[in-house]
Amino acid sequence: MEEVLEIYKREYDPEYPLLCFDESSKQQIQEVIESLPMKPGQPVRFDGEYKRNGVSNLFMIFEPLAGKRYVRVTEQRTKKDWADCIKMIVDEFYPDAKKITIVMDNLNTHSPASLYGRFSPEEARRITEKLEIQYTPKHGSWLNMAEIEFSALSRQCLNRRIGSVEELEHEIEAWTRARNAAAVKCEWRFRTTDARVKLKKLYPSI
Repeated sequence: MEEVLEIYKREYDPEYPLLCFDESSKQQIQEVIESLPMKPGQPVRFDGEYKRNGVSNLFMIFEPLAGKRYVRVTEQRTKKDWADCIKMIVDEFYPDAKKITIVMDNLNTHSPASLYGRFSPEEARRITEKLEIQYTPKHGSWLNMAEIEFSALSRQCLNRRIGSVEELEHEIEAWTRARNAAAVKCEWRFRTTDARVKLKKLYPSI
């Protein structure tokens, strides 16, 4: 935990960006009967019947100090999907970075081994050398600022029925573009000194 908190104390440096990475899912739900639009004194009304159109995986890449985020929609969240997303971070989003620090949870897919399973050893090594991966502790996913960004995405964009992957991608792209244009950052104020007081029970007794 303290390793993550110390990373969050770093100053912004475009050559050494700090990213928070997380994943979630969104079920596509298509209307069967058209909803009734809102009118004065009456909210939008939806019929209880709907059609399930599958579930999509969402990768959130959030740079809290720069106010940038990227959301990638995939069909699954396999090791291959994670590896492709990490390569995109290194080669497309931050090609000029000297070292990229990524805070993420410790899922079995979130490992350099996934890169070696997807790419040649030379390519996997090239990508790995650009990364500094810091895992959040077990039951400590709240330390990942990408969860805060997912909460905003859920409240502002995904809290309604979306019927197809194409519509999902369109809505997320519009949300991402607007939020990046506003450069919405995240200021992390919970420090190591706070943890040692408020989470004292988690530390071993000496």
